[in-house]
Amino acid sequence: MTFVKIVFVLLLFCDVASTVKHSLKYFLTASSGVPNFPEFVGIAMVNEVQLGSCDMNIKTIDPKRDWMKELLKHDPTHLEWCSQKCLWIEHILRGNIEDLMQRFNQSAGAHVLQRVNGCEWDDETGEIVGYDQYGYDGEDFIALDLQTLTWTAPKPQAFITKLRWDADKDKLESHKYYYTSQLPSMLKMYVHYGRTFLQRTELPSVSLLQKTASSPVSCHATGFYPDRAVLFWRKDGEELYENVEYGEILPNHDGSFQTSVELDISSVKTEDWGRYECVFQLSGVKEDNVTKLDKAAIRSNEGSPSGFPAGLVPGVIVGLLLLLPVCIVGLFIWRRNNNGFQPANREQ
Repeated sequence: MTFVKIVFVLLLFCDVASTVKHSLKYFLTASSGVPNFPEFVGIAMVNEVQLGSCDMNIKTIDPKRDWMKELLKHDPTHLEWCSQKCLWIEHILRGNIEDLMQRFNQSAGAHVLQRVNGCEWDDETGEIVGYDQYGYDGEDFIALDLQTLTWTAPKPQAFITKLRWDADKDKLESHKYYYTSQLPSMLKMYVHYGRTFLQRTELPSVSLLQKTASSPVSCHATGFYPDRAVLFWRKDGEELYENVEYGEILPNHDGSFQTSVELDISSVKTEDWGRYECVFQLSGVKEDNVTKLDKAAIRSNEGSPSGFPAGLVPGVIVGLLLLLPVCIVGLFIWRRNNNGFQPANREQ
């Protein structure tokens, strides 16, 4: 068992065992030279579920959930605040990307500036974590450290920005208030309005999938909520780490989640298949969802002209189309997560 796999699995189980945490995140993307994509897109997410969006073509917030529509209907001032905030950030980021292209000596091509900010709130301990981070062309650019109220600049081109922003003490104090008080208050309001949706528990549909008879068997769980879940293979009741490939937890278009875990069966004897099983565990649910490794239960795309098991294609296509606005955001998220860029402060 490799060290990376040990850490990965431990983190998953720690997350399941942890208290309920809520998050409010904004993914803000300005781009230049990217064909067929708006020059600005803003996406708000609560507990990893898309709450609403705006772009340069939509001059107001487009709510994605019925309960959010109800909130904005009863509080038009909040709708106005969100819309003005989006327009202001669009103006700032689109101006910044032009400046960054000059700093990096870029005159043309596709370039992306992204800002990821928000807060996390533990509703049991009251702990609040705020963060504000920027990425340019998929690389970390600058981030706010709320403990020291200074900006961290991993790129030489960001040092000028760091000096200027560090010198603005009033703005730094404003940031501290925003991320440790104002945003958490908004998050609590969203959680209250959307409690039926956000605090529900839904078990997944679990399938065994295989491309060809020699391919790994993928255990695929979809439709579960919340995203605090783990999926793993075990043999004779013991969890497996070797010959196992873990997938990420990804959002579905309906606000639920999906994930998968692959098992390389090339060295598994046919008579031993019954010793293997795929296990799904969801936070707050005591019983495990167990799926036995059974040849008869595996859905394969061999002989399928679509290249996917029948019945999966419509859902996959719909999900991709609905998630298209966040696809370009993924580049910075991947870089940020793999570089270890984490929220810097933990304030009460």
